[in-house]
Amino acid sequence: MDKEIIEEWNSELADSTPHEILGFFLKQFSGKVALSTSLGLEDQVLTEMVASIDSSTKIFTLDTGRLFPETYDLIDRTSKKYGISIDVYFPNTKEVEEMVNTKGINLFYDSIENRKLCCNLRKLVPLARAMNGLDGWITGLRRDQSVTRTEMQLIEWDENNNMLKINPLINWTVNDVMGYIEAKRIPYNSLHDKGFASIGCQPCTRAIEPDENIRAGRWWWEDPESKECGLHEK
Repeated sequence: MDKEIIEEWNSELADSTPHEILGFFLKQFSGKVALSTSLGLEDQVLTEMVASIDSSTKIFTLDTGRLFPETYDLIDRTSKKYGISIDVYFPNTKEVEEMVNTKGINLFYDSIENRKLCCNLRKLVPLARAMNGLDGWITGLRRDQSVTRTEMQLIEWDENNNMLKINPLINWTVNDVMGYIEAKRIPYNSLHDKGFASIGCQPCTRAIEPDENIRAGRWWWEDPESKECGLHEK
């Protein structure tokens, strides 16, 4: 896609609400854009918005096989509340078996290379299948989530997946997110009430202290600069 078009969209939609941004792209790329959800707070906000605009829009999540029970419960509650079907994509069983039997069940603690291998097989490979045939995907990224996301834009070209990447909440704060959830009574993961800010796989997620960054509970044994699974790396 022409980068000038993306720059124009970023300029034209700079003052638009997330709901307006979603409405624009769901119409512009009807049937060719999907919401990727990890069932986090931001993704729950976007799920409510997308369902209110066009409930037929594809919404998908990645089941790595190491998720919290509370996350599975939230998939069920969310689907029923909004009358939608959340497509669930799983990793390749043979590839995961080979990785685990070769490197160990908790290989990700041993090195960044191992952790990224695990993320690749459990997330990136099924993500490619989930996005097959799409022209764009919607994410719940916000700039103030981590040091790896401060330069991200509202609309971007995703080189890794060769498609448009739409981040409607990029300028929102955590207070904006929580205010919307409370106002709309949006279901959310009960682990958030126990100090979990960003929730991923169970072995790689912990609760955080009040003075810690919201991404501090993800892969806490690594440096902040390496804390991405590959889904949102440029």
